[in-house]
Amino acid sequence: MYFDDIPTVPTADELIDRVLRRAAKKMREKTNKRRADEDFVRSITQASHDKLVAIIQSFPNFEELPPFYRDLCDILFGMDNLKMNLGMVGWAAKNVRDVGRFISTGMRRADTLVERRRAVARIASIIHRADDALHYLNDVRNVLRKLPHVNPDEFTIVVAGYPNVGKSSFIRLVSSAEPEIASYPFTTKGIIVGHRIAERRRKIQFIDTPGLLDREGEERNAIEKQALNALVYVADIVLFVIDASENCGYSIEAQFKLREEIEEITSVPMVTVVNKADVKKYEGFFNMSTVSGEGVEDVLNELLRIRKENMIKEVVDIRSELPVPEMRRHGGRTKSKKDAY
Repeated sequence: MYFDDIPTVPTADELIDRVLRRAAKKMREKTNKRRADEDFVRSITQASHDKLVAIIQSFPNFEELPPFYRDLCDILFGMDNLKMNLGMVGWAAKNVRDVGRFISTGMRRADTLVERRRAVARIASIIHRADDALHYLNDVRNVLRKLPHVNPDEFTIVVAGYPNVGKSSFIRLVSSAEPEIASYPFTTKGIIVGHRIAERRRKIQFIDTPGLLDREGEERNAIEKQALNALVYVADIVLFVIDASENCGYSIEAQFKLREEIEEITSVPMVTVVNKADVKKYEGFFNMSTVSGEGVEDVLNELLRIRKENMIKEVVDIRSELPVPEMRRHGGRTKSKKDAY
């Protein structure tokens, strides 16, 4: 995954403490006091600069991420805000290097103890100015590492609909995902990914999205925007779930209006299914109940049928799976062992 290797981002105090302890250890090994002070300043300068640069480099280049993850990061954090905080850490790295080099260069002509203390104070002050950015980036890191892995190469079924219509319950029945199930809306706070093994051990990827509401794009919150992001970028099929009983708290008319909106923004097949059929059915669509299990298998089979129709047929050359006969040279031409006798 793109975010698994991002290490914990230290605070300004943690970073300074580590750098000073490492430099002090090296200083104790020196016998020349004047040279030791100079080396101490060079050491904290280089270590501080390198650590700040390493923090920036530990984050991926967000512009090179797949569109799904790039837009997801923009929804969650705001790309401008992310870049501004990474830029602040970069500013601190540059200034630490410049100040440290300037002070260490003049130390041979001054009181080294005074200059050493000045260098520590100046460098610490610069790093502390980036403390808010360091805290922010660590919060971002903690969120990014928890994002589910969405594989763009796997066939993906995105489940959408109003809150509390039974999307998570369906995902739980047909895949490996274990979303939280509750009787109140917006239980799902972000996308949840599950898998199911199909023929020839190919994986099908199911994505459980947060509930959507029928309202203008600018009025939608970050949770809803995550659902739209999955629909636009990774869906091969959309399964739209409707609650005809209206126990979800939303009218059947509003649910169908949202269905029409999603049809307009996606270009992939859509299957509409009515859940809670044990309470109320709706003619003309697949009906199921994730409570009793009625109709769930029929819906799954329909999704698998559409998947099979839309998959690019894989050409398998069975000759590649046959054993290659051992060959040897004989009389200027190549023969198999069988031909040689």
